[in-house]
Amino acid sequence: MSDDKPPSRSFFKLFDKFFPKTLKPRAQLMQALEEAEENLVIDPYSRSVIEGALQVESLKVRDVMVPRSKMIMIDSEATTKNLLQVMVASSHSRFPIHNEEQDSILGVVLAKDLLSHFAQNQEEEFNYREYLRDALSVPESKPLGALLREFQQNKSHMAIVLDEYGEIAGLVTLEDVIEQIVGEIEDEHDKEEDNIIDYGDGRYLLQANTTLTEFNEFFNSSIASDDYDTVAGLVISGFSYLPEQMSEISLHGFQFKVLKTDNRRLHLLEVQHKLSDHKVKE
Repeated sequence: MSDDKPPSRSFFKLFDKFFPKTLKPRAQLMQALEEAEENLVIDPYSRSVIEGALQVESLKVRDVMVPRSKMIMIDSEATTKNLLQVMVASSHSRFPIHNEEQDSILGVVLAKDLLSHFAQNQEEEFNYREYLRDALSVPESKPLGALLREFQQNKSHMAIVLDEYGEIAGLVTLEDVIEQIVGEIEDEHDKEEDNIIDYGDGRYLLQANTTLTEFNEFFNSSIASDDYDTVAGLVISGFSYLPEQMSEISLHGFQFKVLKTDNRRLHLLEVQHKLSDHKVKE
């Protein structure tokens, strides 16, 4: 006879509470995770990872992609010297090869391929076409969860993002997706991003900790408050609580969408000016 004792009733009650047979609404699930942390069933980091995994399913590729204006592409006519200069300056490991005439991506070259070439053939020009890898292309409307699964299936780390007309809208990497789950992954090469990035079509990507002063200068607006001095404070004040990911609110003639948040603060916002005659300062 086994010496193992049967699980106690309290265990089954706890299991039923946090993992019910019928799927509960998202808000109740989030509340269950909060209670699980309070009861020391999971730690804060585990809770944030679970919440991040759930939030990935509600995001689209356009919400996390690097916009075209920030992409580092290598011209298809570039020399070996040009390739090396771009790779060293950017500190990236994967580079889309861009055909400027057709405005298309021919494929992706890895920095390690260039290093391998130099190790064996220092006197010869690097023919990137011998090392060209297929570039995965995805629509900007693709759900982020589906992209993660596609990355896994194709063993890919980068995808070119196309808009509704099939034109290059940006790029997205596996790291961009993973960061939505586990938080920012920084290394010694990471540089500070601009607080406000123009996505085109009147949409802007905004670091939530951007000060109101910087926001006003960029958008030629005049938002002021004695209670907060950042855009995050403005948005949270408008909701009167910490909003969930993908929540939207209109404030002072702007439409704000929460793109990235955790259980403590806002990280990333999308902003659109609702007035058609608005002009952004150069």
